[in-house]
Amino acid sequence: MAGLQHYRMAMDPAIQKLGTMTTNRHKYFRWSRKTAGLTFLYTVLVPSIVGVIAYQTEGKYDFRAKRKGDLISEY
Repeated sequence: MAGLQHYRMAMDPAIQKLGTMTTNRHKYFRWSRKTAGLTFLYTVLVPSIVGVIAYQTEGKYDFRAKRKGDLISEY
């Protein structure tokens, strides 16, 4: 057992290619209709929907100090 190098593994070419692609992704990025739409979706639309839901349910539910059988809704 002594002397063997167990930490050495054969490198998978697909994993190496994925690592290289991930490292150099910024070099090949282009704005297109798809990337602009996804950027808008994740930076504006999703937080807006979460904010509206949070605003509508503000104070409606109380999760603290509830016992078995108690309702979580306040009204």
